[in-house]
Amino acid sequence: MKNIKRNLSLAVFSLTSSVLLSQNLDEIVKKHIEAIGGKDNWAKVKSLKMENAIKANGAEIKVTIYQIDKKAMRQNIALMGMEGYSILTTTEGWTYMPFQGQTKPEAMTADDVKKAQDGLNLQDEFLTYKELNKKLELIGKDDVDGTECFKLKMIDKDATETTFYIDPSNYYVIKETRKMTVNGKEMENSTTYGNYKKLPEGVVYPYSIASGWGETEVTNLTINPTIDESLFKPTTPAAK
Repeated sequence: MKNIKRNLSLAVFSLTSSVLLSQNLDEIVKKHIEAIGGKDNWAKVKSLKMENAIKANGAEIKVTIYQIDKKAMRQNIALMGMEGYSILTTTEGWTYMPFQGQTKPEAMTADDVKKAQDGLNLQDEFLTYKELNKKLELIGKDDVDGTECFKLKMIDKDATETTFYIDPSNYYVIKETRKMTVNGKEMENSTTYGNYKKLPEGVVYPYSIASGWGETEVTNLTINPTIDESLFKPTTPAAK
C-alpha cells in the first residue's frame, strides 16, 4: 500500500510538474513576444534594410542587409577596400567574396540553400517555431554574467539545437548558444545581444551583437523599405 501511494504521488508530481513547466514556457514565450513589440506589429514587418559595423580581428567590416520576408536576402560586405556579397532566395543562392580570392559569383549548393531557408524569416524565432515544426522546451534557469535567466532549448527539423537565455526583468533574449554539425563535427557558437531599441513601427531590435567572430553594432535600421528585387541577382562588380 505504501508503494502504491508513493508511486501515485510520484505520478501526480510528475504530471503536475509537466503541466507547470508547460504553463511557464507558454507564459515566458508570451511575455517575450510582448516585450519585442507583439505579434501584430511583427506581422507588419515585410522588408528590412540594416546597416552594421563589425569589429573582428582588428578589422572593421561594413555589412548592409536587404531582406524581403520569406523571399530573399542580400548581404553586402565591405572589407579591405573590396566589396562582396551573399544572396539567398527561396530557390537559389550565391556568394562573391573577393577578399577570399573569389573572382566571380559562386552558386550555393542546393543543400546549402535548403538549410539556409529559415534565415529568410524576418519574424522573431519565437513567433515562427511552431509553423516551422521546431520543438521548444523550458530546461530551467542559468546565470549569464550575473543575471539568472530562463533557459529555453529549441530544436529544428535538421536537429540544430539552439539554447536561448531570456532575462526575466525584461524578457529579452540576451544570449543564445547554437549547436550544429558541420562536416561531421559538432560545433557550438554563442551570441550575446544588448542595447535593445524600440522602432517607430513598434518592434524591438538588439543594436549590439557579439559572438566569437566579433562585435556588431547596428548603425541604421529601416523597416519596410522598398527594395528593388534586382538586388537578388548575382553580378560581378567592374574592376576599378
